[in-house]
Amino acid sequence: MSTDTTDIALPTPVPVLSFSPVVLSVPGRPVDLQVRVSAPATGTGLPVLLLSHGHGPSNNLSSLNGYAPLANFWAAHGFVVVQPTHLTSRTLTDLVADASGAPDFWRSRAEDMTHILDRMDVIESTVPQLAGRIDPDRTALAGHSLGGFTAALLLGAGITDPGTGDVVRLVDPRIKAGVLLAAPGRGGDVLNGPMAEQWPIIGAVDFSTMATPTLVVAGDKDDPRHFTDMGPDWHADPYALSPGPKTLLTLFDAEHGLGGIAGYDAAETTDENPRRVAALAELTAAYLRTQLLPGAASAWHTACEALTTGPDPVGRVEAK
Repeated sequence: MSTDTTDIALPTPVPVLSFSPVVLSVPGRPVDLQVRVSAPATGTGLPVLLLSHGHGPSNNLSSLNGYAPLANFWAAHGFVVVQPTHLTSRTLTDLVADASGAPDFWRSRAEDMTHILDRMDVIESTVPQLAGRIDPDRTALAGHSLGGFTAALLLGAGITDPGTGDVVRLVDPRIKAGVLLAAPGRGGDVLNGPMAEQWPIIGAVDFSTMATPTLVVAGDKDDPRHFTDMGPDWHADPYALSPGPKTLLTLFDAEHGLGGIAGYDAAETTDENPRRVAALAELTAAYLRTQLLPGAASAWHTACEALTTGPDPVGRVEAK
């Protein structure tokens, strides 16, 4: 698959192969770790993109079955997308309600991604037509909402364990770049909404050590009043409070669903906008290609020129 992006942000899309579940047995985990793998039908030296789901009202989208608008696009444009079902998934509620770490499973969610990276050889040999096509040294991570919280930990953010008071670091150096989609922001006094008491772990993250290159995506109409009265700027905290290199993409008129990324025609979406979803898919893919592939240095610039400038931009971009 060509990495020449002199004139275009992304290569021509190809058909996608999707295989699930790949079942990984993890000692101590109350249920096996199940993942979906989506990959382009052609190409070699393919980068790996892990995708951490959020926690929405639908039963199955917070699992390996969600985020098809992004997963399909990313796979069609050259990524091997791996989606786990975390223990927070509604599909597992009855099985894990009394398990250690419930209900937020903050450590388990991050460890799921580490287990996947540890077992990429198993995944590669299990998925038909995938063997020999992955480049494990080119690995990125994306997460939406609670998945963004999980991704931040793996990208270097610290977290204070509410049980012990110790600072825990779960950074995985194999992950070379990240994308945080509508991720939670800071804690402290600003975490004053009605959900703050139920999910205090959200405010326990320290972004000051999140050094991995990351694209932070926030909607300018994504009002997290159930956690804070900071307004939509709260979702830009992972950019504002972390060291560079970081990039912030603010999507205009976008709410928490960012136009509908959790699934096609999903109940989670309060701001359904197919154009926004398509633009976000292209921008995130272009950003990650620029970060992971030496021959794609112009992909991000090209995508930004096309989608965030001119008379009808989908958003604005800043970087540090």
